[in-house]
Amino acid sequence: MDNDVFDQFLEQLERYVRERLIPAEAEVIESDKVPDDILAEMKEMGLFGLTVPEDFGGAGLNITQYAKVVQTMAYAAPAYRSIFSINVGMFNSAIKNGGTDEQKAEWWPRIAEGAIACFGLTEPGSGSDSAAMQTMARPDPSGNGWILNGTKRYITNAPHADVALIMARTEKEALPKNAHVSAFIVPMNTPGMSVGSPDKKMGQAGSHIADVMLDDVHVPGDALLGGETGQGFRFAMMSLDNGRISVGAASAGYARRALDSAIRYANERQAFGEPIANFQLIQQMLAESWTEIYAAEAMMADVTARVDRGENTIRHAAAFKVFASEMCGRVVDRVVQIYGGAGYLAEYDAERFFRDARIYRIYEGTTQILQLQIAKHMLREYAASV
Repeated sequence: MDNDVFDQFLEQLERYVRERLIPAEAEVIESDKVPDDILAEMKEMGLFGLTVPEDFGGAGLNITQYAKVVQTMAYAAPAYRSIFSINVGMFNSAIKNGGTDEQKAEWWPRIAEGAIACFGLTEPGSGSDSAAMQTMARPDPSGNGWILNGTKRYITNAPHADVALIMARTEKEALPKNAHVSAFIVPMNTPGMSVGSPDKKMGQAGSHIADVMLDDVHVPGDALLGGETGQGFRFAMMSLDNGRISVGAASAGYARRALDSAIRYANERQAFGEPIANFQLIQQMLAESWTEIYAAEAMMADVTARVDRGENTIRHAAAFKVFASEMCGRVVDRVVQIYGGAGYLAEYDAERFFRDARIYRIYEGTTQILQLQIAKHMLREYAASV
């Protein structure tokens, strides 16, 4: 999208977030769902197809623009971002990087129109450890396609999804590394697909995760992403770079919302005859929070520019997600502290910010897993230079 047009869109989106989405947060929390009328509005605005090429009905945003949209949306309750984030991040990235021309022609227009996607990698016994994956895809004895069996766990948007990208073993052995994993595009209404009850969570009301069960799910041969076995894990990891950028951008956006709330409260709350905003230790917490948010936003600008230039950003995306998500955790903790006793009460936003932000340090790769990945790439680079 042209930058001038995008700037106008982002300005309109900021107004929509503040005037429409934030006032509806109480309803989202009470009903534990994004209201149907708001969901329809988001689809009409094109939010579900932000990164789909314009020729296929999408907005054609680059990664820098996409991250800014996510950050803007994340200023409101996390459920709003969550419902479209898998579409514009991991699912669309996998189609872009690994899909055949036929798969792009079939799925991009559907995604742009608002079909909801989910991403099936994690299992009850495996997450980052792909070698432990149990979901199997075996050739259909009839010679037409594949039969999938297994269970996926903690799948965002599973209760609402129209399509899933499912990672499954197509080989028993894991050699060469990860060559046993392939990816399949599976409509959720395929016979044998079922979804468990939404899991009860610590926070992020209105955003749902659930198990996805596959019981002798028959899919045609053209459901295999890219038409080639053994490429699923590679596609997944490439897609997770976008997912990690999305989580980092969301962390920056939500931290900004929490800080703005703390600034407002600190100016309204009186103690010893004056606003607590006048107290230096309150100011210290506000300043530390602003500084860290600024650092995260600078990292976001750098990593997204690198992606748009076509650079390999595995390490940079991981570092951004680690820093931004940990930063958000520190900011919301300070916000609770600034609110004092009120910060522990459910009637104040600070308590919700604290619970909502905790998951950012876990999904799309925990902080610890991503630290290992960053170190691995550093050591590999060093070994290659000596």
